Amino acid sequence: MNPEQYGWIKKIGIFLTCLFLAIGLTYLIKEPSFTESQVYVIFLLFFSIGLWLTEVIPAFSVSILIISFLVFALGNSYFNSEPENIDKYAQTFSSSVIWLMLGGFFLAAAMTKTKLDEALFKFTIKFSGAKPVNLLIGLMLTTMVASMLMSNTATTAMVIAAVLPLLKSLGKESGTTKALLVGIAIAATTGGMGTIIGTPPNAIAVGILEKRGIPIDFLQWMKYGVPIATVLTAISCFAITKFYIKDNTPIALDFLNKEQEIPSKKFLLQQRIVVLVIIITVGLWLTTSFHGLKVASICAVPLVILTLTSILDNKDVQQLPWDTLLLVAGGLSLGLALESTGLLTHYGNLLISMDASFYLLIFIFAFATMFFSNIMSNTATSTVLIPLGIAIMVAFKMEITLIIALSSSTAMFLSVSTPPNAIAFSTGLLDQKDFRMGGILMGILGPILVIVWVLLTT
Repeated sequence: MNPEQYGWIKKIGIFLTCLFLAIGLTYLIKEPSFTESQVYVIFLLFFSIGLWLTEVIPAFSVSILIISFLVFALGNSYFNSEPENIDKYAQTFSSSVIWLMLGGFFLAAAMTKTKLDEALFKFTIKFSGAKPVNLLIGLMLTTMVASMLMSNTATTAMVIAAVLPLLKSLGKESGTTKALLVGIAIAATTGGMGTIIGTPPNAIAVGILEKRGIPIDFLQWMKYGVPIATVLTAISCFAITKFYIKDNTPIALDFLNKEQEIPSKKFLLQQRIVVLVIIITVGLWLTTSFHGLKVASICAVPLVILTLTSILDNKDVQQLPWDTLLLVAGGLSLGLALESTGLLTHYGNLLISMDASFYLLIFIFAFATMFFSNIMSNTATSTVLIPLGIAIMVAFKMEITLIIALSSSTAMFLSVSTPPNAIAFSTGLLDQKDFRMGGILMGILGPILVIVWVLLTT
């Protein structure tokens, strides 16, 4: 048996194991009062978690499975004696959350194509100077800010690509190499807390609250996310400096001086257009309380102008991370199913009957989110825990939603805990143990800071 055949057999075996475990768990915990829809959804929850944990199929495939299963099982009279209207489960791909994220993807793609990202990071490196500590501060600050306006995954990839020649010249054993890679990964993840488009859990949280009549605009989210992101980035930067950088002697930045092609007039014009689009889009996002435009509708600005000016063409649009949008859409569908079938209310009432204190529940949800986000997608974790938290803390919908969404970005212990960690690890210049210090620090301080700040400001 060749390795490819063995790989297929192993995947099928894991998939079937997840399936049978989900069936077994469903029959163990289902109650006589459960409707057929509730049984189907609780099975789907266990099955999805199993597939997310094992990663036997891509995360976006799990989302497609979720939507397909809900449409097939809940709306089919042959399988459900009380079939539901399944339109709501199939229409999450048109959610305002999806359009908001799509706008962010267009801006990121345009910056990459016009090399504005490269120019930004090279400017940061030149501005910060050649001392390792200053370089770390400059790169972490730039990465944090960029991750607020672009995908933290894309930001990490761009920053690491810009400094990779330097990292390779320093070598794997260099403390500066480890400091820069770990620092970039942490800053990208914490920076994602800052805005609605920074990371999928933020967008999911906004979408869930919007359906419950609690709208949060772009600037309002920043009031919660930016201070937390800034403090966590500063703390981690200080810790990384003390832990890794033992010698602050200036290092050579020769790779910045290589000859560059002279850009054409057309290319310079495209760069100016992208900068203008970013200013207009972000400006409108930050001022929604004045003009009343929906955050998602503002995304028409980059979508229309960047394609109308041919800065982004068919090929560029095809290469956007559509799998991430599918992942979010599936997560929204699962959360909606858990809520609409009454499962969240049922288990929420059981937890309420335990008579645990408000603060204890808050801490349980925050640290459970951090823990599960270390071993599975933070999008999946938020999808499951936000609706459950709302069902338990009905009077504190906004607080618990914000705490869970923001805590999902404090998981950094493993190389696979978050995409920025995975990208940094893929350079081959880090070992798994290099993530432990940052992971423990953020895993303990992160949820506590999130809880304190959200409760103080809401």
